[in-house]
Order: sequence, then structure tokens, then C-alpha cells
Amino acid sequence: MTQMEAFGGSKILILDFGSQYTQVIARRVRECQVYSQIVAFSTPAKKLKESGARGLILSGGPASVYGKGAPHPDPEIFNLGIPILGICYGMQLMGHHLGGKVENSQRREFGATLLKVKAEARRGGETADLFYGLPDILDIWNSHGDKLTKLPKGFVAAAETDNSPYAAIADRKRHFYGLQFHPEVVHTPRGKEILQNFVYRICGSKMDWTMGSFIEQTRNRSAMTTWSWV
Repeated sequence: MTQMEAFGGSKILILDFGSQYTQVIARRVRECQVYSQIVAFSTPAKKLKESGARGLILSGGPASVYGKGAPHPDPEIFNLGIPILGICYGMQLMGHHLGGKVENSQRREFGATLLKVKAEARRGGETADLFYGLPDILDIWNSHGDKLTKLPKGFVAAAETDNSPYAAIADRKRHFYGLQFHPEVVHTPRGKEILQNFVYRICGSKMDWTMGSFIEQTRNRSAMTTWSWV
């Protein structure tokens, strides 16, 4: 049994691309009472599938998708058939791998700004789910130098900022979503609700994790493993 298979309930895996906020993403998911686990960005898609995860989150990171030695995931993760949320660098990776275009922004976007949810994101379907129950204007926190300048095929723009027409994107059919900003930090006041919408409404996760339940499952598995050797 691998470490990724250690919890039998709803599970969200976070591919770590070096963001200082990766641990915060994991904590936010667990605050939803859903088990989360951080794994290496290079984890093979086959291993991710074997884990039984209901969804993947691609973290942010300091690299540029075109940079020498920049971290990239196994491209097969986009063929797993499970929802994926890319955050900042994670969104840029998604755009790059799926046929979009990422470029250096003439104006680095860092700090607080306003996000404007587009009307298209309110017309039903999975796109609306990401911003379900939220207003059309949101305070958000950005920290990026590159940005998506061309949408991959199948995606629509779900929200924008003054500096980026693609601050949030979505592919309804494949359940792929991207956020150029950071919903996990406290500087995005309603970011936790965005993550909840992804975890519950899009991934279909259940509130079946607490530290106590995780310890109990681990203890039971250990007991079963010991008995099988008797």
C-alpha cells in the first residue's frame, strides 16, 4: 500500500510546484473535512489514478512554464478523467499543456486587486459552480509575472481583472479550472468558498475526514496487516 492509498474516503491530491502556499492549500482542503495530500509534481499519472483521488490541485510556483528546468507534470494527468484546479503557475501549466499561450506580463500583478466574475460564468454548468454563492466582484490576492494570453481549446474565461482577461478559466466538459490568483491565502477573503465549491460541487467530495478518523483508519489497517502475517 502506497502512502497515497492510506485514506479510504474522499481525497484531493495537490501537486507541488514549489509554491510557498502549497501547505496552505492542503490545510484549506482539510478545513473542508476532506483529506488532502501533497505529492511531488513529477508523480506519474498512473500513481495518481491508483490513489483514487477525486480531484487534483496544481499549486503555484516561482518558475516560468518556458524556463529552463521549470517543473512540469506528467502530461497524462489531463487524461485521468477527474477534475483539476490550477492555481497561478498551476493554471499557466494547464494552459501551456493544453494548447493555450503563456507570456510574460508587461505589468507584474502582485497584491490585492478586484476580480470580476463574467456573465458567462453565471449561465449554469460547471463553470458557475466554482463561484457558486459568490458576488460578481471579489477581493483577491495575486502574485505572478506571467499570465495566460490565449485560451486552450474548450475553455472559457470565467473572470477577469484589469490586468488579465483570463484571471479564471474553465472547461465545463473536462472539469478543468484555472485561477490566476491565490484563493488559499487570507488576503483572498472568500477564497475558501471557491475551494469548497471545487472540492464539494465539482469533485463530489464528502466531509468524511478528521484527524481522528484518519488515525482510526490507519490503526485499523495496521491491525489487519499484522493479522495477515499470523
